[in-house]
Amino acid sequence: IIALDVVALSVIFFTRNSSNNLDINADPLPGPAPTTTEEQILFSTVSFVAVGDNLIHKPIYNQAAARMTDGYDFSYAYENFGDIISAPDVAILNQETIISTEHNVSTYPMFNSPVEVGEEMLELGFDVFNIATNHSIDCGEKGLISAINFWKGKNAITCGAYLNREDYSSIPMHEVNGVKIAYLGFTESTNGLSLPSDSEVILVRASEETRLQQRIIDAKAVADVVVVSAHWGNEYTHEPTDGQRQLAEKLASWGADVIIGTHPHVIQPVEYIDNEDGSRTLVAYSLGNFISAQNRGPRMLGGVLNFEIIKNNATGELSFENVKFSGVVTHYGQSYSNLRVYPLGEYTEELASKHGVLSKTSDFSLQYLHDIINKVIDKQFL
Repeated sequence: IIALDVVALSVIFFTRNSSNNLDINADPLPGPAPTTTEEQILFSTVSFVAVGDNLIHKPIYNQAAARMTDGYDFSYAYENFGDIISAPDVAILNQETIISTEHNVSTYPMFNSPVEVGEEMLELGFDVFNIATNHSIDCGEKGLISAINFWKGKNAITCGAYLNREDYSSIPMHEVNGVKIAYLGFTESTNGLSLPSDSEVILVRASEETRLQQRIIDAKAVADVVVVSAHWGNEYTHEPTDGQRQLAEKLASWGADVIIGTHPHVIQPVEYIDNEDGSRTLVAYSLGNFISAQNRGPRMLGGVLNFEIIKNNATGELSFENVKFSGVVTHYGQSYSNLRVYPLGEYTEELASKHGVLSKTSDFSLQYLHDIINKVIDKQFL
């Protein structure tokens, strides 16, 4: 018994002594990596914001000119949206009016906007610009070429209009947080105008369904996410046309992941399209106006669409998170004075009571705006 006790005490002493002499600088034993690290490797997230028509009427650029001794200063009109546009990873705008350096500035019905508009949009934080609209040919072929080159000179991503086949062959895209995103754009109308028959310029039209289908297929082959800017529908109506819905279904079936609609100048519904392969396509049929000097109540309310795309890096599967629709209000006083935009969440009844649009829409109010958005947009997105 005594011998066994001696042996036991010796073992205890040796074990404790060995523990006290461990190398504290030695690598720890391997264990499971933190969950957050695993999730960061497995999933990639990109946040987006999209708004509607940047519609530059004469009162807007006249006021911008009045704020400068030479040139135009548009910062006052947009300053309430700085953080909203710059915070997400990607910001998308429909540049309704072209920006041609070869033509004089002009307003409705044949628009051409100062270069300072584009520079202000870039300063705000917009990354992607659809330039295929019903006003793309307002200054003819020369004007559209100038507009395309303006944006190229700023290294901006544009979609919908291209200088030639070589330009068109390069799909507009970039990589954000490890996710490759491609952008396509088209317009349903050009207000009866057309490019010369021998023009090399390509302006993508909604009627060219074969082109659209192949474009989406080509984009899907090189990108994880395909975003389509669709300039379509009927003006001033909150209900999408049958043509919009049918084309949206086709775009989704061809591989479009997101469809951002513009042109009606008022907001239209947001919804998901469930595809046969199990994927989903997010569709906003119209985001209305980002800014304008129009003169009816419903056109004062535009949409701001925020969403996140989550990519499963193991499977390539995409999902949507935090899809939210909020409002943007164009505000001005009498005779379109002091025109600027506000987030609906920051707009007040006091401002609404002084809006110049009351001369045409007598019941315009803060509640009027909320009633529109609650009627048009499904509550799951609000």
